[in-house]
Amino acid sequence: MSKKQNPDHTGINTRLAHSGNNPRDFFGFVNPPVVHASTVLFPNAATMVSRDQKYTYGTHGTPTTDALNEAMNQLEGSVGTIAVPSGLAAVTVPFLSALRAGDHLLVVDSIYGPTRRFCDDMLAKFGVETTYYDPMIGADIESLMRPNTKLVHTEAPGSNTFEMQDIPAIAEVAHAHGALVSMDNTWATPLYFKPLDHGVDLSIHAATKYPAGHSDVLIGTVSANETAWPALTSTFTMLGICAAPDDAYMTLRGLRTMGVRMTRHQESTLAIARALESMPGVAKVLHPALESFPGHALWKRDFCGSSGIFSIVLDVADPTHHQRKAHAFLDALTIFGLGYSWGGYESLAVHANLSDRTIAMPPKQGPVIRLQIGLEDVEDLMADIERGLAAAKSA
Repeated sequence: MSKKQNPDHTGINTRLAHSGNNPRDFFGFVNPPVVHASTVLFPNAATMVSRDQKYTYGTHGTPTTDALNEAMNQLEGSVGTIAVPSGLAAVTVPFLSALRAGDHLLVVDSIYGPTRRFCDDMLAKFGVETTYYDPMIGADIESLMRPNTKLVHTEAPGSNTFEMQDIPAIAEVAHAHGALVSMDNTWATPLYFKPLDHGVDLSIHAATKYPAGHSDVLIGTVSANETAWPALTSTFTMLGICAAPDDAYMTLRGLRTMGVRMTRHQESTLAIARALESMPGVAKVLHPALESFPGHALWKRDFCGSSGIFSIVLDVADPTHHQRKAHAFLDALTIFGLGYSWGGYESLAVHANLSDRTIAMPPKQGPVIRLQIGLEDVEDLMADIERGLAAAKSA
């Protein structure tokens, strides 16, 4: 913190405004410097051998990346954080830190798609077996644990269909079997859910999304507790997968306004999601903060807010018409952009591809359209969605 207050006794926006660096460390400038570094000089040969100084090489950290990592530690309650070049790297590095040939990995079936590809291809080639499980499994994950299960990976809500998981129950079972628990917490951010407080060992964020917040940075963070930190930082150092200083700086700058942006995302998204529940052409709204959603009780128990991304299921009974109707909806939009990622200031829409699911199967009522609600006016966004629904109906 840049002042002397206890971070546990201040509001979230105060912490976001002041976490990560002390201006007094940098001659009073409120933002940390962007340190572009590869070589770091040592005062003498003995120190080169002992490495007894704070910085030794650019890949191991700079004042810029340290400022971001410290901010995330304060938000997450973690022992240490690493910053990596993308959200996917934030998944793969902790997997590599926790797993070795012959190990077994449990992954929720409603996972971020590229994570599944990494497990099925890269980890399989390295001799790690992956089993996918039902996101609603809770404590019954006991039945899937093996003597060689070393990691249980969770994501709540799930990608595109937003299934909730009982994270504390899963963590309790995993730890009883000596396994670590990781969680992709990109949807909620540490503002609305703190994984390490609920038994998770490794909290993963595509900081590309809400922390950076402006659709112009690729970066990921992983925050670990005392148990998981030694292997995570060692793996991070060996792989040399480090975030660029400019991206770390931009993400730290984005953090300063994340609280007020998240409030806006939440309010607008809930207003739109509730309106769509009774909208003709919409078969179902997939948002865990809605009382109608199957996982709402878990969300209400564990989370203290919701973000700006959810999905709708178009009311299209004939599966052969799903793609045509989904494309008609998307092509009619004029404010929503058609693009991947989310968490920025602009609204986005995509036709979710759920063809890789094996357990958490796609809704049968129609195609799933994922909506990222940005910072635009709700009335304008609703009018755009109505255009899309009208186009889908007539397609």
